[in-house]
Amino acid sequence: MGVIAYGVTADERPLLERALGLEYDLRCLDLILNWDTVATAAGRDVVCSSVNDVLDGEVLRVLAAGGTRLITQRATGYNNIDLAAARALGLTVARVSWYSPYAVAEFAWALALAVNRRIPRAVSRTRDFDFRLDGLMGRDFHGRTAGILGTGKIGTAFARIASGFGMRLLGYDVAPSDECRALGVEYVERDRLFAESDLLSLHAPLVPGTYHVVDAAALALMKDDAILINTSRGGLVDAHALVETLLAGRLLGVGLDVYEEEAGVFFFDKSLEVMADDTLARLMTFGNVLVTSHQGYFSRDAVQQIVEATAANIADHLAGRLGENTLVGPGTGEAG
Repeated sequence: MGVIAYGVTADERPLLERALGLEYDLRCLDLILNWDTVATAAGRDVVCSSVNDVLDGEVLRVLAAGGTRLITQRATGYNNIDLAAARALGLTVARVSWYSPYAVAEFAWALALAVNRRIPRAVSRTRDFDFRLDGLMGRDFHGRTAGILGTGKIGTAFARIASGFGMRLLGYDVAPSDECRALGVEYVERDRLFAESDLLSLHAPLVPGTYHVVDAAALALMKDDAILINTSRGGLVDAHALVETLLAGRLLGVGLDVYEEEAGVFFFDKSLEVMADDTLARLMTFGNVLVTSHQGYFSRDAVQQIVEATAANIADHLAGRLGENTLVGPGTGEAG
């Protein structure tokens, strides 16, 4: 059976080859799957997609016509896949419903600590043998307030680390977690979360109700010296409003591992090109903003779990059964 994987990084490739290469005819590409590249999937039964792939109705129709029967996304999010079109075409669609929450939670804390203690600026200086401390003063997280927007598995892992720092914990979620409550999280209204957090970390899914949840009004509620961290989905933050907030001299720092217009930019080398996205370019000019390229999930443990889940999705498809990761069932037209 032919399997083709898109958006495969150099570090991910050997893991995929060990999990799938011995059993299937596997081809790994670093290409993004879209209308321009979909012809490369011709004759492949299974497409292993990544979050930056464009799986709209037109692309799915070409895939189905070319013999593809399963789309298995190597991520939890699937807003890049037109599930209605897949259902109509008789395609099975699966995802990775979970992987190590610690990978993202620990990375969120890496961003928070780096921003707070001015580590990127310090490293840049010391490389030039400038060892002054001017402008590098941070502050203790101990005793301050950590706000967690979204207290699922990743948010809970973030809260556990915050508890270890000795922070006061506030949370907001439409479905509060008993585990978080046991850690000392106090659930509050969203406006209060914005207003009282010294460190606000976003761990919510991107759905219509959370799109631009951090907008100009939310940013106006935040403390002038608050830190904002987003390792979840770029669309949670109104990037233009964030730029305006930073231009006003507000917020101690910002750590962004995701960006709402990251498709076609993140995961690629753009160093020899003009950055056409004015908002992203502007964000990069602020000394208190740290931007990384959607690498929060990218630990060996998490990627191994993603690969194993992908292998299980293929096995479920071949057996004609619905697995825990199935979004559109095989031949049933039912979404999981």
